[in-house]
Amino acid sequence: MLGDPVKAQEVFHATLREAAQRAAHGELPEEPFWLFRDARWRCLRASQTDLQAEPLEMDEQEVTPDASSQIESLDPGRLAIWISNAPEPQRSALALYYLDEFDYREILDLAELKLSELSRLLALGRRQFQAWLNSHAI
Repeated sequence: MLGDPVKAQEVFHATLREAAQRAAHGELPEEPFWLFRDARWRCLRASQTDLQAEPLEMDEQEVTPDASSQIESLDPGRLAIWISNAPEPQRSALALYYLDEFDYREILDLAELKLSELSRLLALGRRQFQAWLNSHAI
């Protein structure tokens, strides 16, 4: 989500440190995704201090049947960089979607989105990403 491995590692360590402190005091929340949500909010706060890109219109293309194989052949770092440049909350939605670890209900919960908003953000992001993939001939 951050596009910067050093900053991501700092957020990761801070999140785990806080979780360990809460566990030591018996204060872990019972909610199943609290750790992911906490890490997401820390990433958002960390990215607010960075230079913010100006919003721009991105090309869109329909998602092709071979999109999955295009993504599989892509270096994960390139995908992460592309996602980290998306505006929030689209960045969170795409990051959780492409992690391929959460179902839609869990993504809704983690990203604190409504179903219609998540659907719109993912569809738009996937069309924009398809245009990017096509332009980079992967």
